[in-house]
Amino acid sequence: MIDTDRETAHRAWRIAERVKRLSDDLIPLGPFGLGLDGVLAWVPGANVLYSVGAGGVLIYAGIIGGASGFTLARMGLYLAANSAMAEVPIIGWAMDTLFRGHFMAARALQKDIERRFGPSEAPEAWGRRRERRETVRVLS
Repeated sequence: MIDTDRETAHRAWRIAERVKRLSDDLIPLGPFGLGLDGVLAWVPGANVLYSVGAGGVLIYAGIIGGASGFTLARMGLYLAANSAMAEVPIIGWAMDTLFRGHFMAARALQKDIERRFGPSEAPEAWGRRRERRETVRVLS
């Protein structure tokens, strides 16, 4: 674990939040969500490229955020499982669509950072999209 200050750790938290939303939560479906990882799971080649790339960004965020070795190992397991599923046609792609590996890895990092540096929040502008959706649901 590297020596990390609060600002750098919270920057890593925000990176994890972006990847989490982009990968597994662009379109909320009840308690679940669908993101680029689930959509690209059905595109051979792109599925692994995206999964490994987004996973690399999360691991990088974990390192700059000073995550513990245990947290980094957990993140690695989630990401390896997510990427491995993408290699199996049809059944693996379906499993990859449903398995929220990037979400779980990002959340593990965020909890590690919050435990050491206190709560962090996404900028207010990030929540506007959700608030609009909730308003539309109420009005419908």
